[in-house]
Amino acid sequence: MSDPISTTLGVCWLGYSALNGYARYSSGVSNEAGALMEAAGAVVQAAEDSQSLFGEKAAALSLLQRLAADCADQGWDGADACPIDRTALRNSKDFVRALPDSFPLPECAAEPDGSISLDWIQTSHRIFSLSVGPSSRLAYAWLDGADCGHGVESFDGVSIPPRILFAIKAVIGYEHSRLRAA
Repeated sequence: MSDPISTTLGVCWLGYSALNGYARYSSGVSNEAGALMEAAGAVVQAAEDSQSLFGEKAAALSLLQRLAADCADQGWDGADACPIDRTALRNSKDFVRALPDSFPLPECAAEPDGSISLDWIQTSHRIFSLSVGPSSRLAYAWLDGADCGHGVESFDGVSIPPRILFAIKAVIGYEHSRLRAA
């Protein structure tokens, strides 16, 4: 007979992506659907709060939450910066959740327009910067030695566009040494 706790955790972990999606984007309108969405959200939050279950991503998600709290007021930069947009925060967290488990996590910073910048900085000449705002649009720019570029991709909240993953990998030396024009 299998251990009920490890079986439950295994089933929850294997279904994490689906559960995470359901906890955030449900089309149900009944009281039961709302209760199910709330319960799914509690399970996802418990997994993400656990360093042993969610790894370094738990710390990155916590850092994003802290950044949003620090930049919650108009003019947080001493000028006219907008507070971090709640949808931009959710989209940034979804992006971090979607990163492959062995992938290096980004540095994050608030942008004056209420968006969040996710940055992978290898050296001063090898940088990938991604701007995550309230829409599904991800604007990015990269510098790889003498090569540089920029682009825009759409993010569905679940899977990172392959072009963005490839560009990050190329700049940080994860898989390729040079970024080829796409």
